[in-house]
Amino acid sequence: MKNKLLFLPFFLMCFAVNTFAQEEIAIQNKYTAHNKGKFFVMWGGNRESYSKSDVTFRGKDYNFTVDNMQAHDKPKGWHVDYINPANMTIPQTNLRLGYFFSDHYSVTIGVDHMKYVMSQNQIANVTGDINLPADQAGSIYNGNYNNTPVDMSQGGAMEGGGTLNGGTPFLIYEHTDGLNYINTEVSRFDDISKLFTLPNIDKVQINLTEGLGAGVLYPKTNTTLLGKERHDDFHVSGYGVSAKAGINVTFFKHFYIQGELKGGYINMQDIRTTTSNEDKASQDFFFFQRIIAVGGIFRI
Repeated sequence: MKNKLLFLPFFLMCFAVNTFAQEEIAIQNKYTAHNKGKFFVMWGGNRESYSKSDVTFRGKDYNFTVDNMQAHDKPKGWHVDYINPANMTIPQTNLRLGYFFSDHYSVTIGVDHMKYVMSQNQIANVTGDINLPADQAGSIYNGNYNNTPVDMSQGGAMEGGGTLNGGTPFLIYEHTDGLNYINTEVSRFDDISKLFTLPNIDKVQINLTEGLGAGVLYPKTNTTLLGKERHDDFHVSGYGVSAKAGINVTFFKHFYIQGELKGGYINMQDIRTTTSNEDKASQDFFFFQRIIAVGGIFRI
């Protein structure tokens, strides 16, 4: 009897180990337990905030800097255009295509279609010189500026372009078609479903994700500068770097919703502003995105 009692703890231990091993095997057999070799696509919308930025405008007859320019995004809200194929590029959107090269790491390429609008209703200090020919409408702004306060709404300037009463605006400045950050990211994914005691990760799985990215800026800048005709085409203008963190909730193996917080730095030293190749602008600033997206994940 005493010998049997000695074997009881050993038997219980073996039973527990076997049970845990079976549970682990069951988890490992789930489709969502392994990501390596899977492809995914993601589409969503964003909101942005921007730091203040010193923006320098230079050309044949002018060179000046607007100090601490304030800017904001241009949200469309909940709108059918996010899913309307004819208008999907109009709102602020995010598109990503990715591949898992291991269970925890993926590489993606994508476009963050942001919008950057200089706040027209602001007074900013301007430093530099403007000396346009007298026959140009913008010559009314000729002069030397030394930390001179300038009302950005003068001349009837309106956000989105256009003026009140046909005036000549000092400056209307937007990257609204858009502030296109074409980038690649390397991200890590970790299944945290156990923290929520989810019974079957093939039905609902929760992942934590973090990543780093870098890329180029390819904006279509809409600028009305000193009454000049604007340049209205896409142009590679600089570079950006970014970092993100988010939560991914996957349903029925193949569909997911992902929320992300993403911040970064943008440096654009070659922004086209008018039809003249001599006219350029430059700026650098920080951005912060809030993203909600839907996606699909699959093996080919």
